[in-house]
Amino acid sequence: MAVIQKEIKLVGSKGEKRILAIFDSGATYSCIQPDLAKMLELILKLPEPMDFGTAREGERLTASESTRLNFHLNGYRFSDEFMLIPNLSEPVLIGAATMQKWRLKLNFETDEVIIDPRVTKLRLL
Repeated sequence: MAVIQKEIKLVGSKGEKRILAIFDSGATYSCIQPDLAKMLELILKLPEPMDFGTAREGERLTASESTRLNFHLNGYRFSDEFMLIPNLSEPVLIGAATMQKWRLKLNFETDEVIIDPRVTKLRLL
């Protein structure tokens, strides 16, 4: 598991906020602290809670709510679902599912998030 920290702008229907986000190749889903999520967007109850393992043996975190947010990085806009995780150690975590969806790649030698501009164009076919 490796992480890269970058400033992003989170945007929801209630507002926006610039924040340092962790791009974490070891996390399956994107996650956000509940207070931050509620400040930016409406919250949805999940049909059933989701349990997540952590790097600490035996530790589990549970999400029972989610939200959808846009986030901006290097002039590009992305959108995805974020799980609300109480006591999350970082404000925002961008997980592998979001990175795969948007084909974001992490370069750990330069600490950069590589963006394919072709993927960021919205298309309806």
